[in-house]
Amino acid sequence: MADTDIAPIIATRRDEATGFFQKLVSKGLGWARKYSLFTYPYATACCGMEYMSVAASRHDISRFGAEFPRFSPRQADLLMVVGTINLKQAPILKRVYEQMTEPKWVVSFGVCASSGGFYDNYAVLQGIDRIIPVDVYIPGCPPRPEQVLDGLMLLQDKIGNQVHRLRDTGQPNETAANHARMLSAGK
Repeated sequence: MADTDIAPIIATRRDEATGFFQKLVSKGLGWARKYSLFTYPYATACCGMEYMSVAASRHDISRFGAEFPRFSPRQADLLMVVGTINLKQAPILKRVYEQMTEPKWVVSFGVCASSGGFYDNYAVLQGIDRIIPVDVYIPGCPPRPEQVLDGLMLLQDKIGNQVHRLRDTGQPNETAANHARMLSAGK
């Protein structure tokens, strides 16, 4: 063991200042990202009607910065999987997720997207977390608009508390890293 391995590390003022500015930039980026979500609705089933009612004037999802849905994954950072996903759609969903910009987040909307719902058969994917990482699960068959807004607020809190960097380090977000770790462990 070398002397440098056991010597205490002394932080200089420059290191402390860099840490302060990094925290300040991270906090500002977190605030901006949590109030400007560009959603990509991947609606496949009856939950799509509830998704539409969330965007209506009574519930008004635009209050939370998720007003304009994007119908191109390259312009979206929030994937809302709304409804049942069968095994034929799974590769398409994964491709859509991979084409999204970083940082990206995923919301599983309804019990069918979260766990397969009451479709316990060979054709339905038993939860989208088997192919892509999920940040927020919204339960219900179909979930009420209030539940969707609660899930959106949970996601906003999660985004605001993440560490954000100006430069892309090539690392996926924390949920994606945990998902990749679980898949490599065989769980």
